[in-house]
Amino acid sequence: MDFIDHLIPNSSLRYPFIALLFIALFIILVLVFNFIIRKWRIRTQKSKSHIDDFIVRLFRVPGIWIIFAILLNIFSTLLQEDARTFEVLQKISRILLILTLGWIIVQIIRGTFHYWQNKLDINNPNNLEARKRLTQMSMIERITIILTAFIFFSIALMTIDSVRQLGVSLLASAGVAGIIIGFAAQRSFGQIFSGIQIAFTQPVRLDDVVVIEGEWGRIEEINITYAVVKIWDERRLIIPIDYFLNNPIQNWTRTTSDILGTVFLYVSYDLPLEPLREELARIVEDDPNWDGRVHNIQVTESKQWYKEIRVLVSSNNSSSNWDLRVAVREKLIDFINRYYPGSFAKINSAATGEKGTPAVTDE
Repeated sequence: MDFIDHLIPNSSLRYPFIALLFIALFIILVLVFNFIIRKWRIRTQKSKSHIDDFIVRLFRVPGIWIIFAILLNIFSTLLQEDARTFEVLQKISRILLILTLGWIIVQIIRGTFHYWQNKLDINNPNNLEARKRLTQMSMIERITIILTAFIFFSIALMTIDSVRQLGVSLLASAGVAGIIIGFAAQRSFGQIFSGIQIAFTQPVRLDDVVVIEGEWGRIEEINITYAVVKIWDERRLIIPIDYFLNNPIQNWTRTTSDILGTVFLYVSYDLPLEPLREELARIVEDDPNWDGRVHNIQVTESKQWYKEIRVLVSSNNSSSNWDLRVAVREKLIDFINRYYPGSFAKINSAATGEKGTPAVTDE
């Protein structure tokens, strides 16, 4: 402080001078820091490892805050004569250091989980184990980040005496307000515990194929309080996380992605099935969506005017099976119309008294 007094004898100009000196020094140090980061980034781009790239991104933002906090702590010593200002600046610098350390730890947690998740291959059709681990890690990552942020935010608040005393007073006099808040937060806590339960019991996992509320889609995200289902037509269905524990759902990839698909045709009684079975074999053998396990045609129902035949085909996942069923349906219909015209179901409207009944029905 002595050199400041000697340099600026006028006390009214002392604080503006200190502020300008602080800003100038901060700008210079930030420019030097950014120059070092740019040089470091150029070197890391030549490396095959992604760890050094992560370290550069990790320290870029908190490095600036650390410079600010350290400078603030140093310059606060120049204001020791003003006890109130000195104390405020000291607390601000401590809070910045605490929050910066918390931010670094959060980024380290994110980077660590991202590194583990990149080792999991969910593009493989048989990705059950990878999806299990990915679902668990995604939930654990979010919970860990929230807890870490909460802890460091609490530590930062504890450095402020007035806020700490206020917190103690609120806890002591919570009374009815605490009960109301508890009831209001009951569902939120229930959602969080449901998310934790799903992460470990795993009735659904990331990339599972499910049917929810009559919609077919894949689990795209599983968060702490909700999940996102990507519907086949690119829509997103947002589901509360406890929905999976309280409602029945169809999970088509619970244990394996293999699936059987059906096509129903309604034909007259005089249509022979052996030619259809031979044609089905030819169709599926030429289709890459068939996994080579099952192809079959059976009569599953007989009505007064027609019989119902079920075409059964298998694929290694639901998307391939959908495409396979569409192709089988089209080609069998064309085959019947070409070689057995008039063989699709027709209802005798004169006998039944019905009017406008369609000649062909399909499910």
